Amino acid sequence: MFVKFRYFLIAFFVCLPICLMAQDDSNDDTESDSIEVVSDSTDFVLNKDSLDGDGMPITFGKNLDGLLSVFHSSVLPSDCVSDSILPVLSDTQYMERLQKIPAIMELVYNPIVKSYIELYTVKKRKQMEYMLGVGAYYFPIFEQALDAAGLPIELKYLPVIESALNPKAYSVAGASGLWQFMYGTGKVYGLVGNSLIDERRDPIKATNAAVRYLRDLHNIYNDWSLVIAAYNCGPGNVNKAIRRAGGKRDYWAIYPYLPRETRGYVPAFIGATYAMTYYKEHGICPAKIEMPMVCDTVMLNERLHLSQVAEVLGVDLSVLQSLNPQYRKDIIPGNGTPYSLCLPQGHVDGFITLKDSILKHKADSFNVNRVVVIPAQGDPYYRAGKGAIGKGVYVVKKGDTLSGIAKRRKVSVATIKKWNNLKSDRIYIGQRLKMK
Repeated sequence: MFVKFRYFLIAFFVCLPICLMAQDDSNDDTESDSIEVVSDSTDFVLNKDSLDGDGMPITFGKNLDGLLSVFHSSVLPSDCVSDSILPVLSDTQYMERLQKIPAIMELVYNPIVKSYIELYTVKKRKQMEYMLGVGAYYFPIFEQALDAAGLPIELKYLPVIESALNPKAYSVAGASGLWQFMYGTGKVYGLVGNSLIDERRDPIKATNAAVRYLRDLHNIYNDWSLVIAAYNCGPGNVNKAIRRAGGKRDYWAIYPYLPRETRGYVPAFIGATYAMTYYKEHGICPAKIEMPMVCDTVMLNERLHLSQVAEVLGVDLSVLQSLNPQYRKDIIPGNGTPYSLCLPQGHVDGFITLKDSILKHKADSFNVNRVVVIPAQGDPYYRAGKGAIGKGVYVVKKGDTLSGIAKRRKVSVATIKKWNNLKSDRIYIGQRLKMK
């Protein structure tokens, strides 16, 4: 009995995130929502792929265009200049290069895949430079988590097509972060979300959650192409496509029965994998990004604003924001729960030494939430009159009696009746009584 109950729990917790990730599975042809990337200076929308009937890319590159705006101010001068002379390759050369990539996943070649390869290596070369530059920071994080879980290392390129490697990418449907987790799915996989924190944006925690989710999907399909298709459109849509294809469990066999956007998802992944592997052969140089490649982490229980750290330690605020994208308002809550603060390498000792000074630095300005507030005194139903000082009006509320009002005003009942020409002690809610 215990064994059966244990398997029930396993099935429940595997299926629950899948159901949450696939909230729109009932619509086979649902187009993917746009992605809003929030930067410090600009809010804009990155539209995900719109495909023609054959799944060919039309506007997929807009994701990459948005990335250009996000990292424009973070690029440093570099001696590496991308080649303006583009190589012309045959289909055979593309196939040979794809087969040489050391990957567990099946990297097939066809005209759809070719269109995505050329999107990354020809049409969007400038955006590829930025992704290669910022990838130097994020890819080691992805690789470590994937390797520890025994998953294919090439899955590190999934965030390239999910978020264009922007941790602040935010879908109008509610997906957030590098791996584009929905809020509910993030909760199931242990990612905290509230007004101050969105751990779907935390590169390390979100990556660990994505690895667990991908592993759960692989336990269902045992095929990595189907896994990343399900990651995009949800297992419900993949299962429908399998049924409509007569039970075939092969991505390219169920291709016509998948939602339109998902038909381009696996080819886009293959194209991104190719471009990230052979960028040198295409004369593309990684941009030099103003972002520390190595950082150290400290844990905090106190409420702290990133600006306090930046001003005391002399670290650029934008650098701290890029290293700690999970803090929506640049505020570490400090509610007794330990939260991580990622600092550029070499600044941890200074933070530890100056911690008290940092916490006190402009604390009243940066942390404005008041702990104790004494309400103003006075009768909420008393309003100052328009005449001389001392005159006013009292509005009768539920439970009031004339004697009670008189006692609070320190006058007699007869006096109040005289001021208001009252013949009896009866009053009603909302009645306005003159008070002299």
